[in-house]
Amino acid sequence: MKNVNQMKLSPDMHIENLIDEMEKTKVLGAGRLSKATRLVSEILGDKRYTIFLTLAGPLVPGGLRSLIRFLIAKGYIHGIISTGANVTHDLIESIGIKHKVGDSRASDIILKRSKINRIYDIYIEQKAFEKLEKKVHRILEKIPEKARTQIPSYELLWEIGKKINDQNSILTTAENMKIPVICPCLQDSILGLHLWTFSQLKPLSLNPFSDLTKLTDMIFDANKVGVIILGGGVPKHHILIASTLRGGVDTAIQITLDRPEGGGLSGAPLEEAISWSKIKSTDRIVNVIGDVTMIFPIIVLSAIRKIDRYS
Repeated sequence: MKNVNQMKLSPDMHIENLIDEMEKTKVLGAGRLSKATRLVSEILGDKRYTIFLTLAGPLVPGGLRSLIRFLIAKGYIHGIISTGANVTHDLIESIGIKHKVGDSRASDIILKRSKINRIYDIYIEQKAFEKLEKKVHRILEKIPEKARTQIPSYELLWEIGKKINDQNSILTTAENMKIPVICPCLQDSILGLHLWTFSQLKPLSLNPFSDLTKLTDMIFDANKVGVIILGGGVPKHHILIASTLRGGVDTAIQITLDRPEGGGLSGAPLEEAISWSKIKSTDRIVNVIGDVTMIFPIIVLSAIRKIDRYS
């Protein structure tokens, strides 16, 4: 049996040096965080990998918008599978409305009267969604009727990203890089409601099977598939179930706060996915338990510094 080595710190250490010290322990959260960083740095620096990033939970409202956009702009990520909510909040930022620091102990009755929506300790004004609906309807009006019939969500989001023209936006950057943002549950969001209200007035229809075709084509064309799973939910399952068609993904990193005992997918350890042929083996997977907004920036910064160090 190997010893648990003790971490040693110094004032002049960089983040990647701290992660290296964590790796020496090989146990508990430090061991998992260091393994996650190593796997992320390996797949980001390996041209054989097609890498998918899944987004669930309030990641854009929670401050990760610029980080996600950075990964797209630098060509590290080749596909995104997201909840409709994160796309919605990216668009809200694009129309000039910012998310506000709130209070998790606030009275929700008072917030409702003040027309403020709460995401734990984040506030967003109701007027943001009203303004967004008008903006989205104007954008949809500019898309030819034939082009918005049976359109995949990723193509519709490209069109929206092109027309908002916000270089700080995830959608605009994804359109510039031609990185698909696939939303298998787009209708389950405020943006989805806005798309629906437009469809009650003028022709608009989405074709989710075309999204799945795009995803499976990318998976089949890939030499190796790597997935970075932030949160869980439908985005996590969508990339994993599609990957069964090639026998599973090659490398997977999951960051979640959800628990496994209830049998739900969001808290399911990646090892469980092996029995479904969603993941190939236990060799290149890691489950990190914690808040994505804390852990993911640490992993990314350390990983890209490692890539720069050895490139």
